[in-house]
Amino acid sequence: MVNSAFFSFPSPAKLNLFLHINNQRPDGYHELQTIFQFLDYGDTIDIAVNQSGNINLLTPIDGVDDNDNLIVKAAKLIQQETGTNLGADIKITKILPMGGGLGGGSSNAATVLLALNVLFATKLSIDELAGLGLTLGADVPVFVRGYAAFAEGVGEKLTPVTPQEYWYLVTKPNCSISTAKVFTSTDLPRNTAKININDLNLTELMERYHNDCQTMVIKHYPEVAKLLAWLIEYAPSQMTGTGACIFSRFNSEHEARQVQSLLPENVNAFVAKGLNESPVIRALNTAITELA
Repeated sequence: MVNSAFFSFPSPAKLNLFLHINNQRPDGYHELQTIFQFLDYGDTIDIAVNQSGNINLLTPIDGVDDNDNLIVKAAKLIQQETGTNLGADIKITKILPMGGGLGGGSSNAATVLLALNVLFATKLSIDELAGLGLTLGADVPVFVRGYAAFAEGVGEKLTPVTPQEYWYLVTKPNCSISTAKVFTSTDLPRNTAKININDLNLTELMERYHNDCQTMVIKHYPEVAKLLAWLIEYAPSQMTGTGACIFSRFNSEHEARQVQSLLPENVNAFVAKGLNESPVIRALNTAITELA
C-alpha cells in the first residue's frame, strides 16, 4: 500500500566558490571549472504519492508554465524512466530568488528526482539519477550527488572536495540575470587556463580564483557592480554563478549578521552556513526509515 502522506525535503542553494570559463566547444556549450558548495538555506518541497499517475504541482510559480517547471519535468522524467504507474502531488515553499545564481531550479529538480526515487521505490542508483538530472540542466547532478565538488566539463564531471564551511552573507541586487544572456555575451572571458585538481588550493579559494561571469556582469549591470564594491569593503566578496547574487565570507554568523544590518536599503539578503553535504541526504534517510 502506498503512503499518501506528505514528506518534506529541503532544496538547498549552492554557491560557486569560483567559476572559470576555459573555452567554448563547437556545440556552443562552455567548458568550465568551479567548486560547488551547498548552503543551509533553500526552498522546501513537500511530496505525497498518488495512485492516479498524475503529477500535480499544487503551488504553481508565477510566470512559469507547469510544463516548463523543472519540478514537473523531473517528476515526469522519473516516471518515464521507470515505468511506474504512481503519481505525485507536489508543493514548494519558494524562497530562493530566480535569476540569482543560487541554483534554485536545478536544486528543485534534484530534490524531486531523489525524493520520488524513494517514495516510488523505483531504486535507481545515484549515477542513474545524476544522468537523468544532466538532461534537465548542467547543475542538477551536483545536487543529486549531494557533496561539495570540484566540477569540470560543462559542470557534470564532479570530484568531491572539502572546502572550509564558512558563514556567508548572500545579497541580491535589484535585478535578475539570464544565464543564457551571460553565456552568449561577447564580453564573457572564455580562455582562463585550466587548473589541475592536484594543484587546487582549498584554503585560499577567493584569494586565488575568481568568477569569469562577474567580469561581464559588472560591466552590464551597475546594480551588481555597486553592491559588490560596497561589500568588498567589509569582507571577501564575489558573485556566484551567473549572478546576480553576491556572497561575502565570514568566520562567524555574528560577523555576517553585523554586516547584514549595515546593508543599503532595498537589498535582499540572508545569512547561511556553507555545507559540504547536502541537507537532502538526511531527509532522504528519514523518509526511508519512515516508509520501512
